[in-house]
Amino acid sequence: MSRHDPQFLTTVSAAFIKDWIEALGTRCTPAQISSLLKRSGIDASAVTTPQRITLDEITRLYQLAAIETGDEMMGLWSRPIRARALQHLVSVQREATSLTSALYRFTTFWNLLLDDFYLELASEPARVELTLVPYNHETRVQRFGHMLLLKLAHGLLSWLGGTETPMQEVHFAFPRPEFEADYAVVFPCTVHFSAPRTRILFDPREFVRPVRRSKAEAHSFLERAPLDWMFTGSRAHKNSLRVRAFLYDSHWQSCQLSDAARALILTPRTLNRRLSEEGTSFQEIKDGLRRDIAIRALQHGENSIEQIAYDTGFSAPANFHRAFRKWTSRTPGSYRN
Repeated sequence: MSRHDPQFLTTVSAAFIKDWIEALGTRCTPAQISSLLKRSGIDASAVTTPQRITLDEITRLYQLAAIETGDEMMGLWSRPIRARALQHLVSVQREATSLTSALYRFTTFWNLLLDDFYLELASEPARVELTLVPYNHETRVQRFGHMLLLKLAHGLLSWLGGTETPMQEVHFAFPRPEFEADYAVVFPCTVHFSAPRTRILFDPREFVRPVRRSKAEAHSFLERAPLDWMFTGSRAHKNSLRVRAFLYDSHWQSCQLSDAARALILTPRTLNRRLSEEGTSFQEIKDGLRRDIAIRALQHGENSIEQIAYDTGFSAPANFHRAFRKWTSRTPGSYRN
């Protein structure tokens, strides 16, 4: 992911990873969890206060926790997934003759390892469906675990085919969370909640690309995990992400809905309706981009807090301080430190 890509700036709410941090408690002591969070750049109060987490921080936490817990799924499933399991999965995927074959191999691989759920693969002319089926109806649904497994399937297919594999729909067997908007960062398609089963749907006509990945590319893919398969960076299939990309490449502060609609070859009314269907609005996208630019500037930039406030469109530093506390429950100064 390039630093010139608007996806690089993206943040998600800390609530999005709360289930994951709690799952780490089955593999780590509280002191170890605190150390993992600190070294990842995540404030220890992330599980209890509203904060924003960058994709870099999530990647660092994964890379540290997967090694130090001895579980590449870090407590998300009842059985630990031992070291090099994902390396073996990628090797198995590289030997597939097609994306359909790769998805079948993905299914059989996880069905050998998981005790909580098994993966069921169904194929029809108009769709391919991968479903998580619990072995026991009392099995607790782990929200982050369900998301991660579906996204790993999608991310591997996209990597193997050399371009983003479009998804038709994603369904989750848990109620709509308060951080629903974060799923748009991960899944550029329609996401449903409170479904009978967690599942992901693909169009098999999109599976025509050959599988061509070298050992060196596989090594790079694993080294960067989970960045390249969890945050695949697609903006082609979601209007909200297309608008965000347009704003990032433009003079975003002065851009209006009509400017974005013109760039997307839509009428303002149509774009507004489509964004509403995706649970967002032009102003919300613009505000989210401003928030993420400010967070990135505090993390990596050298400008003063006052200058960052003006650069992100605030009329006074005091207004920036109030907005930043609302976003992260911290002051800009403490966040930078």
